[in-house]
Amino acid sequence: MASYTDPRPSSAYDFAGGYDPDTASAQETAWIEVIRKMEEVYSDLISYEVELEEKNTALEEAQRFINSVLSAVSDILVVCDQKGQIQQVNLAFLQLTGFAEADLFDRRLDDLLAEGTESLRLYSWIDVPDRRDREVRFRSAEGGLTDPVALSCATRLDHRGLPAGIVLTGRPVGELRRAYEALKTAQAQLIQQEKMASLGRLIAGVAHELNNPISFVYGNVHALSKYSTRISAYLDAIHAGCDESEREVLRSRLRIDSPLADLPSLMEGTAEGAQRVADIVRSLKRLSFSASDKPELFDLAEVVTKAVQWSDKGKQGNAAIGLDLPDCLPVRGNAGQLHQVIVNLVENAIDAVSDSQGAAITINGTVVNDEVTLSIEDSGPGIPDDILTKVFDPFFTTKPVGKGTGLGLWISYGILRDHGGSLEAANRPGGGARFVIRLPLA
Repeated sequence: MASYTDPRPSSAYDFAGGYDPDTASAQETAWIEVIRKMEEVYSDLISYEVELEEKNTALEEAQRFINSVLSAVSDILVVCDQKGQIQQVNLAFLQLTGFAEADLFDRRLDDLLAEGTESLRLYSWIDVPDRRDREVRFRSAEGGLTDPVALSCATRLDHRGLPAGIVLTGRPVGELRRAYEALKTAQAQLIQQEKMASLGRLIAGVAHELNNPISFVYGNVHALSKYSTRISAYLDAIHAGCDESEREVLRSRLRIDSPLADLPSLMEGTAEGAQRVADIVRSLKRLSFSASDKPELFDLAEVVTKAVQWSDKGKQGNAAIGLDLPDCLPVRGNAGQLHQVIVNLVENAIDAVSDSQGAAITINGTVVNDEVTLSIEDSGPGIPDDILTKVFDPFFTTKPVGKGTGLGLWISYGILRDHGGSLEAANRPGGGARFVIRLPLA
């Protein structure tokens, strides 16, 4: 017969062999609490594991993202510790040198420099802030040398903000030079485009200016041609030996007396028109856009008058342009270049007031001490304060695409600077823009 075993813990019995219910209940409660705590710990471990896996996945994704970015960067990138040992490179550096990434890890960067470059001690650049840009050559995997590379150095900091090494970035010098040459070519083309645009505006004004005298001369020549036919017919009859009565009839029919009376005024008017054309051509020669070897003495007031006259006719603006100039503003330099400056400023003023009612542009010239001052003001909306300091920057323009290159004011600023003067921009207290030209008095 099987023996009976009490399932309750043996400690529930007292020393006398009796069973204690209170002790058994306390022990069961303790076991339940232990199991509950174990379940909580296990649950926390599961949560920590899930969170760790999520963070590890995010870390791997961030690492892949960083590696993809570094591989896509066209500039070379080299990360070194404070001893100059390579910690990381990007794809551009591997393609430049031909090495595998595994061959470069923990290798000293000095070992990859061309002979004679080791003395630069690249990893110490951080101690020389004004010499962080250098041109170096690297050894390639085949034993040769790479093209020259322009390198820049920056300090790498750890999580505590302390120096942990250096980061070198660079690009082959040949590529930089090609980009620089392309930039210079593009800049020269844009400057030439702006000059051609200025020339086109000048031609438009000159065309309007030439139209009146040429039309006047053409009309006079047409009248002279008709008079010549009538006078020739009358003279031919006289030379043929017609009698006096026939001659008088012919004289009356051909109205010979009228041409004879008009001839002096026609000849005088034709000569005046031709002289006006000659004066315009002479002004064009004087206002040549090419820089002369020697500065010439000229009257700026005359140049301003011509520039305003041609700009107004070329633009056909609706603004009233007022001139307040002294009899003479003697300056020394290139009249054509200063004409270009004034045409640009006047046309900008005409554009600024194109949508304004009762638009007005005022040009004042004064001489104070040894300086000639020319002020061009308009009644337009003025220049916003946030761009007032940018108006002379190259390629900066507020005009729509196709209406301006952003080089007019920049070129004008340079021309006046070359003449020993200055160009200033401001807003009038009552509204509108003001541009002030200052030049040395000749």
